[in-house]
Amino acid sequence: MVQGFSHSSGKAGMGAFKIYIGMSAGVGKSYRMLQEAHSLLRKGKHVLVGYIETHGRQETAALIDGLPIVPRRQAFYKGKMLEEMDLNAILLLAPEWVVVDELAHTNIPGSKNEKRWQDVVELLQAGINVISAVNIQHMESINQQVKAITGIEVQERVPDSMLQLADEVVNIDLTADELITRLKEGKIYDESKVETALQNFFQAEKILQLRELALKEVASQVERKVETEIPRSQQMRHERFLACISSNEEISRKVIRKTARLAAYYHGDWYVLYVQTPRESVGRINLANQRHLINNLKLATELGAEVIRVQASDIAEAIMQTAREKDITTVCIGKPHISLFGIILRTNTFSQLLKTLSSHEIDLIILS
Repeated sequence: MVQGFSHSSGKAGMGAFKIYIGMSAGVGKSYRMLQEAHSLLRKGKHVLVGYIETHGRQETAALIDGLPIVPRRQAFYKGKMLEEMDLNAILLLAPEWVVVDELAHTNIPGSKNEKRWQDVVELLQAGINVISAVNIQHMESINQQVKAITGIEVQERVPDSMLQLADEVVNIDLTADELITRLKEGKIYDESKVETALQNFFQAEKILQLRELALKEVASQVERKVETEIPRSQQMRHERFLACISSNEEISRKVIRKTARLAAYYHGDWYVLYVQTPRESVGRINLANQRHLINNLKLATELGAEVIRVQASDIAEAIMQTAREKDITTVCIGKPHISLFGIILRTNTFSQLLKTLSSHEIDLIILS
């Protein structure tokens, strides 16, 4: 399954940049890049394979046939002959598109750049379009999360700014079962390494958590692109919840907690509104209710809400005005009780509230 986003490059003079991201080795990133290279070639595009790593996978190696490959640069290091991507050769050949695998790779000491991602930046600055790939565990900002999941601190890392630089980020996604099946079939590592991998990195619970990180990373990139590149008037509305509370301790606490869960589930912003009517003014509200109210507002803040306090005699109107100002998508109120909201629900004020919320396409949830 492939998920991602794209947009036309808005960076003057820069090449377009596409990154395939995955939760681990073996999901099919290199395979997918080579497929795309063949597609570009069939369309008559000048495309080169700057660097590809097959890891001995037959399916991936078979796709190299027919693609123009830039010979690797050779260099001695500590008495060994090593191979590296030839950055200068690619710059001289100036292809329209180039495939560069292993974005997190550390170059041989003495190379022009320390890291391959820096090579990619140089290619982009030269106006060359780049297709690359990286595993989620190599992203700098989630390094500690990955260590907590896998018990391994990944040394080769890519700054998050590379994802922000990308014009297109595509998640290559498999279920944990599918990935483990590929491993057992010898499609990821040599058979001699399979058992060790199953006991370490390739455990279902670890894969599942890495998969979640990859999905969240691509989702956050999508959201960022939408916010910066689509006019606000054309954007889908993000969920924004308004919890309306009174000085009633029990009902208000339930409304706050349930709204917090809704906001967390939908990754939405949320607010808590307390309307202070004349009958609940500082001099008239009893001390017990005042203490309950303070505690509930503190709870709301601790759970991540923005607290709004207004003075008004018309509760329904105050709710509607706040909903409009904060672009609320869902209003949450408590179940009728001997409270101010009980009064709302027993009068035509409730009909007015429903009518106004409906006209603004705002949902109303009455929480038990």
